[in-house]
Amino acid sequence: MLGGVPDALRLFLESSTPRASLALMRGSEVLCQDSFTSDRNHNAMLFEPLERALACLAGDDRLAEVVMGTGPGSYSGTRVGIAAGQGVALVHGCPAVGLTSLMAVPATRDRAALAIGDARRGSAWRLEVGAEHPWNEPVLCPVEELAEEVRAALDAGKPVFSLEPAGRIGLPEALVASVRIEQPDALALAAAWMRLAPETRDRLKVIPPQPVYLRPPHVTEAKGGHPLLRK
Repeated sequence: MLGGVPDALRLFLESSTPRASLALMRGSEVLCQDSFTSDRNHNAMLFEPLERALACLAGDDRLAEVVMGTGPGSYSGTRVGIAAGQGVALVHGCPAVGLTSLMAVPATRDRAALAIGDARRGSAWRLEVGAEHPWNEPVLCPVEELAEEVRAALDAGKPVFSLEPAGRIGLPEALVASVRIEQPDALALAAAWMRLAPETRDRLKVIPPQPVYLRPPHVTEAKGGHPLLRK
């Protein structure tokens, strides 16, 4: 509390990996935190802990912000978290904000880090994660190119991390051993959000939150006679 004015209430949701979590905070005070593990049914498990968190609010309490992790990771899990966060924000009349889940890990707490991952189909992705450009998205690249990026980052003393076992990416074994395995969570998402400059947070508030796509969504053209094609 500053000058008799209560600290802002914020809800943080992180659901881009099988271990989803949420945190309700007043300033830096954690009022409620919860987590659960689910492979593909976050939609069935998120709402009970979310209800418990919101029950901690007094009748006249209003959230100042709802911040959701946007991935990359589980597309369905991330969508559930974003949709739930947007619903809560709508009720409270506050911004619903997306922030990359790659900032919600220990490796990015004090400095920039290189995030890497397996993009399937024989390719990889990379992203330099830091507080200066939190709206940047992963870049696809060949595994050979990624190996050079990882070597350069390690030589410069920059942490390199992945959200899944790095051996799946196809990097040389000598590099795999140097890649940290990190998992995002709601409290780390909260810390990352509060580290951002006020003007950066304001900029993110006007960007509609959506899951991070490693590739554009595949869209199949409707067959002839489909109701959407009828005039």
